[in-house]
Amino acid sequence: MKEIQDLIDISRYYGANKDYTLAGGGNTSFKTDEFIWIKASGSTLATITEDGFAQLFREKVQIVGEKKYSDDEQQREVEVKEDLIAANVYPEKGKRPSVETSFHELIDYAFVVHMHPTMTNALMCSANAKKETLRLFGDEAMYIPFAPGYPLFMLVKEAMTAHRLKYKNDAKIIFLENHGVFVSADTTSEIKELYSYITDTIVSNVKNMEEIVAIEIPDDVVEFLPALRMILSEETIKNLTIRHSTLHSHFYKSEKDFLKIARPFTPDIIVYCKAAYLYIEESSSPATIIASLKEKLPEFIKKYGYPPKVILVKNYGLIAVEDNAASAEIALEVYEDLMKVSLYSESFGGPHFMTDEEIAFIDNWEVENYRRKISKGEGSESLVNQKVAIVTGAAQGFGEGIAEDLVRQGANVVVADLNREKGEETSLRLSELSQKNKVIYHQTNVADSASVDDLVLHTVKAFGGVDILISNAGILVAGGIDEVAPEMFEKMTAVNYNAWFYCVRSASRVMKIQSLEKPDHFMDLIQINSKSGLEGSNRNFAYSGSKFGGIGLTQSFALELAPDHIKVNSVCPGNFFEGPLWSDSERGLFVQYLNAGKVPGAKTVADVQKFYEEKVPMQRGCRVDDVMKAIYYIIDQKYETGQAVPVTGGQVMLR
Repeated sequence: MKEIQDLIDISRYYGANKDYTLAGGGNTSFKTDEFIWIKASGSTLATITEDGFAQLFREKVQIVGEKKYSDDEQQREVEVKEDLIAANVYPEKGKRPSVETSFHELIDYAFVVHMHPTMTNALMCSANAKKETLRLFGDEAMYIPFAPGYPLFMLVKEAMTAHRLKYKNDAKIIFLENHGVFVSADTTSEIKELYSYITDTIVSNVKNMEEIVAIEIPDDVVEFLPALRMILSEETIKNLTIRHSTLHSHFYKSEKDFLKIARPFTPDIIVYCKAAYLYIEESSSPATIIASLKEKLPEFIKKYGYPPKVILVKNYGLIAVEDNAASAEIALEVYEDLMKVSLYSESFGGPHFMTDEEIAFIDNWEVENYRRKISKGEGSESLVNQKVAIVTGAAQGFGEGIAEDLVRQGANVVVADLNREKGEETSLRLSELSQKNKVIYHQTNVADSASVDDLVLHTVKAFGGVDILISNAGILVAGGIDEVAPEMFEKMTAVNYNAWFYCVRSASRVMKIQSLEKPDHFMDLIQINSKSGLEGSNRNFAYSGSKFGGIGLTQSFALELAPDHIKVNSVCPGNFFEGPLWSDSERGLFVQYLNAGKVPGAKTVADVQKFYEEKVPMQRGCRVDDVMKAIYYIIDQKYETGQAVPVTGGQVMLR
């Protein structure tokens, strides 16, 4: 049906525009004489397909407007929900219709698009909302005072009846106080025209429109964000993410400024950010920020019954605190929208927040708790679920395989690699595998200590801390004593040996801060070493020597960092024959070893590969899943550090 495709197209059109909807909010519908198709709870407008809509019998939906429900608010909402679910044409699909289905049914027009546009809410969440709406839109629109759930439906029904009597038609624009707007028409093209008209009209009356510009987050955030992360972590370790812009600077200068964004405007804000937010004004140093949080947090929890999901820090920006990285990102976006609404509402009399009674209803409403649950997704029992892991050399080969497995297990992964093109490509591919976790790329030269410091800083800004660092980046150029130039020896030493020190040095600073605030939290520094770190390698001294040295560092770091619950271990894989290090047709080790004459009698690359496979008792090369088993053992084990775990198929055994 063409109209269903039109519904999908307009849903995606507005769903992908963050000026109109955030966190999958809003809802859309289309109806015929017999049926109504409406977005199902849990569907995301930006990517919705036909399967994302619930198809309902209109006759059954209309029962909601005729039936007498319980006088108890929460019980009444449950009864309404059950009646809407019972209206499903295909109940076996388990689609839960939007709670606002009844509103859509009231309107005679075929298409209804309900959004929470930032600019519309600048008007709807203002002190003079009703007066200014009448001034700007006159009789063209209906204005409905705030009410949640079923009472809102009844208000709309009453207002719609009055409008029909007066104007002989349905209003195409229905403004909802502290909520958003319904726009309706018989074609999606007219809906777009109406939304443009609404937005343009409001924007032309906003006096303080300005470009929002990003502000650099101070580098010393690395000294307090990991501490805040641990202080705020209860049973599970939280994810923190921070942003800083001129928008934040409007509200963090003083307590007075913060009060303009200290309460929610709409139900969506309560769902994703709760109803109270924390402000830290004492930000002269990382220590004062940590001390301020420790002082304010118990009082905040006592007053509101939960820890803050949003923290505004003077001169640093906005921090979101959540169980997973995806939810933290959503919380940031939703609260930044609140900030914009507050800022632009100044043109219409200033901000108008929801009342305590309205907040309490929404916070306890089963419908909104369901949305909250859907947004968080299911938790994983994985060892690394929502932990923050850096993997160096992760653009390809072993590193890419390690990063991919961590992502599949629910970890937040930083793909660190010097090759930007390949690193961004890998990061994008792995992001498609993620659920509530997140993957980012950061260009890193592991042989440069400043670059590694920047990698860790970037990770802390994105996730709030570091739980796992896997130092995998390495290079290997085979050759005898007379063949390897000093410059190449120094390069291999820098990448294979020095980099392990740089990674441990930078990451352990963050991990020590975390340990100080949460001593029972174990963290891991893992070097991907080699079987060549366990025994010498003929005509491969530069690589083998750097790997032997890496194990010495591992043992020494382990002794030093054990009191901080930072475990330091190496994994020593056998040959990864399937990866580019060995198999690359131009620079792979099979080609190098053939050209270097390392395998006596070998005439082809296949001869070299066969020679090396036969050296392994298990008759094959090492694979990523073999290495991952060792990595997960190390992470799971709380009584092991300073080890070099062989994964060699029996080729090299511990003595």
